[in-house]
Amino acid sequence: MKHVISILVCNHPGVLVRVASMFSRREFNIDSLAVGITESPDFSRITVVMQGDSYLVSQMIKQLEKLPDVRAVERLDPASSACRGMTMVKVKADDRDRLDVLKIAELFRAHVIDVEPTTLIFEITGSDDKVTAFMQLLAPYGVLEVIRTGLIGLSRGEDTLVKHSGERQYYGKNLL
Repeated sequence: MKHVISILVCNHPGVLVRVASMFSRREFNIDSLAVGITESPDFSRITVVMQGDSYLVSQMIKQLEKLPDVRAVERLDPASSACRGMTMVKVKADDRDRLDVLKIAELFRAHVIDVEPTTLIFEITGSDDKVTAFMQLLAPYGVLEVIRTGLIGLSRGEDTLVKHSGERQYYGKNLL
């Protein structure tokens, strides 16, 4: 089963390596990994997508919580969170196919970001299922290149994955 884990870490050099090493040491494969600075430049958020049963994921979360620079860890429940990834797709689209390809993109709310005489590049955001369906419809026209980001996600509602840190007050779950 696929699990999305959100990890709040101190924004220091080497933190990502320590977090990724935790997965490697326990022989977990990371399906996707995304990292970015949060609303506070002192913290980064790492989103990891992995496969495994609930017991193994809970054990991984416990191990991650022991790392010194990790401030909070949570498994994002699909029913109560919003997760998205971004994909760029380069597809063949000459004069005879261009209109059909653009109609497909419109159905999926994909944005054209580059137009050349024989190709189009689209940007699409959404779930893995949505992006996969989009690429399957484009396949007959000739998908030339694809690049996907890792998923990122947030819990719905007022719950947040931040906690008190030093003198700074963060709102949401009290995780200390």
